[in-house]
Amino acid sequence: MNAHVQADALEAATPAPAPAPKLGRRRKQLFLAFAGAVALAAAGAATYNAVVGSRHVETDNAYVDADTAQVTALTAGPVADVRVVDTQAVKKGDVLAVLDDTDRRLDLEGAEAALGDIVRRVRGYQANNTALSGTVAARQADLIRARAELARAQAEYDRRAPLAGSGAVSGEEITSVKTQLDAAQAAFAQAQANIQAAQGARESNNVLIEGVPLDQNPEVRAAQFHVDQARVNLERTVVRAPVDGIVTKRQVQVGQMVAPGTPLMTVVPVQQAYVDANFKEVQLAKVRAGQPARLTSDLYGDHVVYHGKVVGFSGGTGSSLAIVPAQNATGNWIKVVQRLPVRIALDPKELAAHPLKVGLSMNTDIDVSR
Repeated sequence: MNAHVQADALEAATPAPAPAPKLGRRRKQLFLAFAGAVALAAAGAATYNAVVGSRHVETDNAYVDADTAQVTALTAGPVADVRVVDTQAVKKGDVLAVLDDTDRRLDLEGAEAALGDIVRRVRGYQANNTALSGTVAARQADLIRARAELARAQAEYDRRAPLAGSGAVSGEEITSVKTQLDAAQAAFAQAQANIQAAQGARESNNVLIEGVPLDQNPEVRAAQFHVDQARVNLERTVVRAPVDGIVTKRQVQVGQMVAPGTPLMTVVPVQQAYVDANFKEVQLAKVRAGQPARLTSDLYGDHVVYHGKVVGFSGGTGSSLAIVPAQNATGNWIKVVQRLPVRIALDPKELAAHPLKVGLSMNTDIDVSR
């Protein structure tokens, strides 16, 4: 009897197995639900790509850039004063540095003295021209007198020469008349030579002054050029900001001797910043100049949105224009998707509200539907 009781208790304690068909249906329902979710996600992705994704191209490989202004010395001299420091904001025309102007001032004074000497010399040419004109007039008067004397002597000789054989005129008289004629001919020839010399001297002097006023004379203009150059060099001892921007990479110090072309500092026009977005070549089929773009920066986050416009494309990919371009010398070619820089202009008002600095990272989205 105890054995029967134990068997009944053991049978009651053992749970009955669940029906197998019910477990299979549960698994099938879960599988169908998962497949439906995948199909729904695929349909959603396809719909998004067709409606939204195909109308936009995006990249986070984008950086702020600007056409920085390199400030260099334009004349030689020691640095007397530096009036800015790195990170300082400046306006176009602000004084950045001052060079000692002693040498440049002396150059200007020497050039002005040389100009004054040239002006006096040219005025001397003009005075000589007046004097030479008087000389020509005097030589013309001498020529008229010599011509008259020659005509008189010729007439005297012509009257006496036919009578020489008849004895009516002595040989001594004929000889005297002939001598006077020869002297008159020589005087006339000399008068002609004198007037030609005077006219030649006047024409030679006229070449230096004729046809132009004093300030247009070649010698005066050459001297004036040296004065202007010296004045420009003197003005260049004051180094001014070429554009509005931020001073960076200041390399000049007081007392430093600089020469033309010596780098002094850089001015970054942050208010004219733009973005170079490096898109993959497979993204650029529909990108055109003038298309709108939305940009966000890592500096401000997604709550600050910049609105830009595509300006144009670089002339080559980053790898092809690198200082050391990627070249495969082994003959084994591995294709790599290239990136092409796309220039995007930013709204100046948005830049003023949220300034950017060169080199900051940007996220770019171009609407290619237009």
